[in-house]
Amino acid sequence: METKYKRVLLKLSGEALAGKNGNCIEPESLTSIAEEIADAHSLGTEIAVVVGGGNIYRGKLAAEYGFERCAADNIGMLATAINCLALHATLENQGIEARVMTAIQMLKVADYFIRNKALRHLEKGRVVILACGTGHPYFTTDSAAALRALELNADVFLKATDVDGIYSADPSEYGAAKRYNTLSYEDYLLSGLSVMDWTAVSLCRANKLPAVVFNLLDKGNIRRVLVGENIGTSLRESEDA
Repeated sequence: METKYKRVLLKLSGEALAGKNGNCIEPESLTSIAEEIADAHSLGTEIAVVVGGGNIYRGKLAAEYGFERCAADNIGMLATAINCLALHATLENQGIEARVMTAIQMLKVADYFIRNKALRHLEKGRVVILACGTGHPYFTTDSAAALRALELNADVFLKATDVDGIYSADPSEYGAAKRYNTLSYEDYLLSGLSVMDWTAVSLCRANKLPAVVFNLLDKGNIRRVLVGENIGTSLRESEDA
């Protein structure tokens, strides 16, 4: 089956690995996500993945623990490494060759992120799993994902969530919230929406990188995005830009 994109960057939240029970890592959820990535990979698309760490530690808990921001963000970045190693092991169990690359050196367990090495892994058909964000505090994993998408020359930034796109308001609180099929970067930033980090959106906008926000919980949705089905919300440059 022909795909719309040759290379993609897929951003997963750490919470997606926790499943409905909110466990740190739910084996059933981890396996399901790995199967979805493996299915998408079978189409021939080169896939890089950024995984968050919110199922293990969220920076907003820093105040409760009395941590200052840099310490909190460092803990969060290490949490992403745990998730990435778990995803790597699960993909390898399914016969998908993968590599974990980190923005913080931990050479006993993963490769340090070097752009040219990551590109070679992708070209050889390996899934590249990217851990530890940007390696610096004050940046979200959304921002890290947008940065890596640009560094790796991805055709699109795919943000997998637990809702079926971007809404005008939180659909769980406002039944009349409108879902957008397409939305320009400019309108997103002006509207004050927060589904995707503003720094990430600004990076995409400055470099004309399209993004798609879609529901990961619907089985087969990664494949559907890759073959060009109209699901989720597409973020792109304004037509009159």
